[in-house]
Amino acid sequence: MFNKKTVKDIDVKGKRVLVRVDFNVPIKKGGEITDDTRIRAALPTIKYLLNEGASLILCSHLGRPKNGPDPDLSLKPVAEYLGTLISEKVYFAEDCIGPVAKGAVNKLGPKEILVLENTRFHEGEKKNDPEMAKELASYADVFVNDAFGTAHRAHASNVGVSEYLPAVAGFLLEEEIEYLDQAIEKPERPFVAILGGAKVSDKINVIKNLLEKADTVLIGGGMANTFFKAQGYPVADSLVEDDALETARELLKSSGQKLRLPVDVIIADDFDNGAKSKVMSVGPVPEGWRILDIGPDTIKNYSKVILQAGTVVWNGPMGIFEMPNFAKGTFEIAHAVAQSKAISIIGGGDSASAIKKSGLADKINHISTGGGASLEMLEGVQLPGLVALEDK
Repeated sequence: MFNKKTVKDIDVKGKRVLVRVDFNVPIKKGGEITDDTRIRAALPTIKYLLNEGASLILCSHLGRPKNGPDPDLSLKPVAEYLGTLISEKVYFAEDCIGPVAKGAVNKLGPKEILVLENTRFHEGEKKNDPEMAKELASYADVFVNDAFGTAHRAHASNVGVSEYLPAVAGFLLEEEIEYLDQAIEKPERPFVAILGGAKVSDKINVIKNLLEKADTVLIGGGMANTFFKAQGYPVADSLVEDDALETARELLKSSGQKLRLPVDVIIADDFDNGAKSKVMSVGPVPEGWRILDIGPDTIKNYSKVILQAGTVVWNGPMGIFEMPNFAKGTFEIAHAVAQSKAISIIGGGDSASAIKKSGLADKINHISTGGGASLEMLEGVQLPGLVALEDK
């Protein structure tokens, strides 16, 4: 149950509203946005607030600026792009705090939008600096957090500001939490979790939590190699995490039949799309070869489990899907998830881009906009950005 106040629980008519959005989108040199999913995901909240008669001040981070402002990580192209998606006027401030930002805020009229520059251009953002938070909060009467992608971080623009303003959730944040919470706490059964990606260490707590909650946990991607090695199979040049072997052994021992590993894999003699490749049953990988995808029998086994599921949560690809010759495992699993009658939730990041690439996004119930945040929810961790909001 979502127990936080949302935009529908407050009156915003004639008020200035500070909205933390997640406009951390991929931008090519020259300002071309290559995936606008996160911008579009913020539109329902933005449009609702405008219809209610508010003026909006939007803030977000973009990328990981090293030392202060970086022209390649400016939100200006994002502000311009947002202007093409809605009919209201969108302005841009060249800073997010200080006289430039304040001046732009003071000029803002009713039903207009101001996008502030990248919050991470100031080191106070990641430090959750109260001075920065206080200044951001001084621009508005109300704070709305709609950035699920950063809800697992306690930063000035999402947690700090809520100390100084009435703070509620936007529609996207509400939807994300409801889907993930429902899946973990009250899933339609059988509940199947699919976990891939490179590292076991990133997902140890997720695996532990899901082994308690799910009926089956299917493992693929680079993390499977660490389990193979933990079982005593040499994996040659495959990606493996030696410092996670002990954990992998413990997980294998404690999981009973719940944890399922690939039975066959695709191996290649180089990390290259044009490399020589072949299918092999799981066992010692020949010297000079590496595992780059799950094999056809594994696809069959996993698909069968997925097609019988009531809930499916998927986080992480099954292989190196960026290379067409090693993308089959990921795309076939995407097909199985899309075909199943289960409530399906894709946990952001690479799995989300794989689903989009496969053209099946419209067959999925929910594609999360936040990789890290959805992982922490799957771990059962409280998200600071959510905790900071007012209870219903």
